[in-house]
Amino acid sequence: MNPVAEVEDLRVEVAGSTLVDGVSLTARAGRVTALIGPSGSGKTTTGRALLGEFPPGARIDGRIRTPGGGAVGYVPQHPAAVLNPARRAGALLWDIAARRGGTRRAIHDRVEHALRLAQLPDPAMVLRRYPHQLSGGQQQRVVIAQALLLGAKVIVADEPTTGQDPATKQGVVEALADVARQGIAIVLLSHDLDVVRQLADDAVILRAGRVVAQGSVDEVLPTPAQPAAHRPRPAAPGSGGRLEVRDLTARHRTTRGTVPVLHDITVSVAPGECLAVVGRSGSGKTTLGRCLAGLHSAYEGTVLLDGNPLPRSLRARTPAELAAVQYVFQDPKAAFDEHRPVIDQVARTAARLRGADRDTARQAATRTLEELGLAEDLTLRRPGALSGGELQRAALARALLAEPKVLICDEITSGLDPATRDAILAVLTGLRDRASLSLVFITHDRVAADALADRTAALDAGRLITCG
Repeated sequence: MNPVAEVEDLRVEVAGSTLVDGVSLTARAGRVTALIGPSGSGKTTTGRALLGEFPPGARIDGRIRTPGGGAVGYVPQHPAAVLNPARRAGALLWDIAARRGGTRRAIHDRVEHALRLAQLPDPAMVLRRYPHQLSGGQQQRVVIAQALLLGAKVIVADEPTTGQDPATKQGVVEALADVARQGIAIVLLSHDLDVVRQLADDAVILRAGRVVAQGSVDEVLPTPAQPAAHRPRPAAPGSGGRLEVRDLTARHRTTRGTVPVLHDITVSVAPGECLAVVGRSGSGKTTLGRCLAGLHSAYEGTVLLDGNPLPRSLRARTPAELAAVQYVFQDPKAAFDEHRPVIDQVARTAARLRGADRDTARQAATRTLEELGLAEDLTLRRPGALSGGELQRAALARALLAEPKVLICDEITSGLDPATRDAILAVLTGLRDRASLSLVFITHDRVAADALADRTAALDAGRLITCG
């Protein structure tokens, strides 16, 4: 089977640090080639090289051959990065579909077909919403639809199943398998070895920017080990609710009025307790978290912190209230200024919300980042030089520097390799035990939820169906 794209002896260096060192791979028509490795191993750098995109100031050696002419599609780990927040999903997809010409009916049919292939069963709802009105999983599938509409010969899929419930994840796997059956080469970047085993034909394992194994999936990946049994956690402290939500009904505004997305939610989290919020993509998990953090003010009901009502809007909250409730986003790249070093942005939290002087804030930032596995020389770089997993840890460090009472984590382990995920869970467990930190853990990662959560709140179509 003829190669569609090739990378030969690729080396990428930024500011004296080698991101990729001698990587070679071949993507073939109709086959899925998986790039596997821990955060920072060079997967995303290699994948984006197929699009001709490199970090600013990079020195590049090696050879890259692609079909050219825009024939390489990209599905990023963080879909918000490629969705225009000022345009509805329908307008974005329409522009791509219209490049092939045809009647309005034909263009509309192509858009709907792409959305259904991307496992979005209600295209009409998705088309009229802006990206921020879609869940992370829905945003991801809109981007997959964009790639399908481009008619690319190669698609680079960077963690395409990150942050998705099992049913949605399976739908994405099936959609990408369908794409491959059409003769398109897929380069899959993933930490999810179950997805790799199910979808990929070939695998390349990277570590510290180098290829350490390469071949068919059956040859390269070992047989999965049986998961270890989790010890039962002690009961959460019974000291009452630190954060309480009473009769919360939230809405999204559209040109046709408002659309309810949460209905009469009542739930609480005690000091030192972790509440996992689960449910399929689009069930309202992220909207609930945003309401708690003051990022979504279109709701009725009450949010209380230590018995005192919190203002609905972030702008109306005091510095103490802002510090007390911190939010870690599913898409950390969108939450960082790409022009400033990461460590400066992390340290700013301590300076702005806790009044720390510059040196104290910098020392606290360095200490917290190192605790999360990020060396200082790495955090002196701009966000674009960090991997998705590294940037996620930096986002967590930034929130922790506020010394919050409540930490809302939105799918923060979904795009991480198991070792990094376990390290972050250990940090959160320690903080919960030492500082009585209350956690709202929005997730599809059942392993993480089982390891961390004391209680689980399950949402479906915006309603709380179980909590216990």
